[in-house]
Amino acid sequence: MRLELGNILINDVQFGDKTKVDNGTLYVNKEELVELISQDEKIKNVDVELARPGESVRITPVKDVIEPRVKVEGPGGIFPGVIAKVDTVGTGRTHVLKGAAVVTTGKVVGFQEGIVDMTGPGAEYTPFSKLNNVVLVCEPNDDLKQYEHEKALRMAGLKAAIYLGEAGKNVTPNEIKEYENLPLLKSVEKYPNLPKIAYVQMLQSQGLLHDTYVYGVDAKQTLSTLINPTEIMDGAIISGNCVSACDKNTTYHHLNNPIIHDLFEQHGKEINFVGMIITNENVYLADKERSSDWAAKLSEYLGVDGVVISQEGFGNPDTDLIMNCVKIEKKGIKTVIVTDEYAGRDGASQSLADADPLADAVVTGGNANEVIELPPMDKIIGYTEPVNSIAGGFDGSLKEDGSIVVELQAITGATNELGFNKLTAKGY
Repeated sequence: MRLELGNILINDVQFGDKTKVDNGTLYVNKEELVELISQDEKIKNVDVELARPGESVRITPVKDVIEPRVKVEGPGGIFPGVIAKVDTVGTGRTHVLKGAAVVTTGKVVGFQEGIVDMTGPGAEYTPFSKLNNVVLVCEPNDDLKQYEHEKALRMAGLKAAIYLGEAGKNVTPNEIKEYENLPLLKSVEKYPNLPKIAYVQMLQSQGLLHDTYVYGVDAKQTLSTLINPTEIMDGAIISGNCVSACDKNTTYHHLNNPIIHDLFEQHGKEINFVGMIITNENVYLADKERSSDWAAKLSEYLGVDGVVISQEGFGNPDTDLIMNCVKIEKKGIKTVIVTDEYAGRDGASQSLADADPLADAVVTGGNANEVIELPPMDKIIGYTEPVNSIAGGFDGSLKEDGSIVVELQAITGATNELGFNKLTAKGY
């Protein structure tokens, strides 16, 4: 499968009479976008705000972040099975508004939602402070259940991203990047002397409000399976979960998975990136056994020499991570696991809830329990009241002057387990 991503570089976002891209600026017709999102009868009220890098703006509680894209050549459409029809994506050309994002916020859905500061110390911990953000502030109907509330915000964000992405359909990209995976046997034939590497991505799926969708199907209803990495780069996987903000994979993370990009970068040079396995994270032991058995079996079937495994979430998913690692290692396949740590505020506690001697190659995204003070901002988009109760916050986190004291756990993307951040650690 061969995919071209045409990146249209966005340097600014402004409201305008017409939604368009002009000379690196994304202009947004606010009234038109509000009308689009208001068509959902589950949303009582919606407003649209803009947040640019360096501005004294705090966005909270953040639900999801989505990159605007539009399919211009090839089969399928963006977010297949959810917005577009269920056609296989990952081929042709997709235009990307690189440097822009849709952020969804509003009344808190679940306690594991986060904070994005556009300037100050908090901005250094989230990649979304570097983007020109179109923020949807959604107020749902009062009688909605949590899962209905989550879905309403999820769909609002996806619709807004599609709407904005259309503005780039007829724009000449600033750059075009090509990604291709050959069929397995042809790939091995082309690079016979390079180590064969696969990527196992664990998808959060641990019950209500812990959902990830693959072509519109909740990942908890799936078995471990093969998928082409270009499909993920083209919108096949979206976020629908409320895990801790620091290591949550937003839809933006899935679209821009740095492990996929890095493996492609080394493909045909130092490694042969032969393919990808997605597997879910489960609550019950039998389900964990089943999924990890399948991930190991598929890794063996591919005949790979090494595997990179990434996790989403912490605590219970640590068991899924270690089970995947150990079972693949016992197949004679070397593994590297990518995770983060909950090592206590002093960093002295056990980092993961599970461990094994075979898990001896680890990349960490940092310690989510580290405490940070966020100074007051001139403007708040959303609501600050939930800060005292979201994961990483505590009673008294929100100060009278508007400053916030929280663990990094509360900052969206701070310790992301795809490595989409600046934090790590070195072992000695």
